[in-house]
Amino acid sequence: MSVDYRQAVSGVMAAVSSCVGAGKVADYIPELATVDPRQFGFAVATTDGQVYCAGDADTSFSMQSISKVFTLALVLYGDGETIWRRVGREPSGSPFNSLIQLELERGIPRNPYINPGAIVVTDQLLADGGDGFATLHHLLRTETGNPDLAVDDVVAASEAGAGHRNRALAHLMADFGNMVNPVDDALEHYFRQCSVAITCRELARAGLLLARHGIRADGTRLLARSDVRHLIALMMTCGTYDAAGEFAYRVGLPCKSGVGGGILAIVPDHCAVAAWGPGLDDHGNSVSATAALAAFADLTGHSVF
Repeated sequence: MSVDYRQAVSGVMAAVSSCVGAGKVADYIPELATVDPRQFGFAVATTDGQVYCAGDADTSFSMQSISKVFTLALVLYGDGETIWRRVGREPSGSPFNSLIQLELERGIPRNPYINPGAIVVTDQLLADGGDGFATLHHLLRTETGNPDLAVDDVVAASEAGAGHRNRALAHLMADFGNMVNPVDDALEHYFRQCSVAITCRELARAGLLLARHGIRADGTRLLARSDVRHLIALMMTCGTYDAAGEFAYRVGLPCKSGVGGGILAIVPDHCAVAAWGPGLDDHGNSVSATAALAAFADLTGHSVF
């Protein structure tokens, strides 16, 4: 199927013009509350090396939960089976930071894309390599093509200062024996990975790792095709908090969102798409980025269904 991505990007920009600025910026992390909600960026990186951008595609934003995809990729590369003894693979149906669900299920998070599951994944990466964040940072710098990709230290400090719920989740899991490292060590790496500052252009390029079924930017293989299939299946079922069904209906592509306003979507064999708008809906997904991805799917015909 031949797609004119330049025309599709123009169509997306026209389609979202009325909803840019809609929603509410995340305010439970104080620094994110200061972001101007009237921004919007969009980028498509294709498997044949082209990148198409529009809007604020070169403005950095906080990666937040989108980082969880890449941390899980590194854990699957290290030891793909160990992690599934510590975290499930089912949609949560509850808020991404629910203590109640974690208590009822005896410290085993429902999936790796909600906060407790991602903390377990980070804990495993730290145990596997000794420096979980450095491993992730190196991967992102390589796959984005930006050797200067960095953490926003102000956001990281803000997240750590307001991270009481995440500490509670981690301590509850530790009480059930589901933490390997000291809680504070694992959370330090977790807060830093969520605070990576990235642009839509860079995020789309990084997403090509999945669109190419585990092949890195330098042509080497990081993941087996089966691992990528599992990883993006979880993006479809669990990647947009408790709105995954709505995303499957409206967009039809594996997506992972973050409360920084970004969403990464994967079109296997074709492209990776990054959309960003800081204003969030009640589920924690960007209003404008969601609308953009729905328009992109309609304009291109891309869908896994």
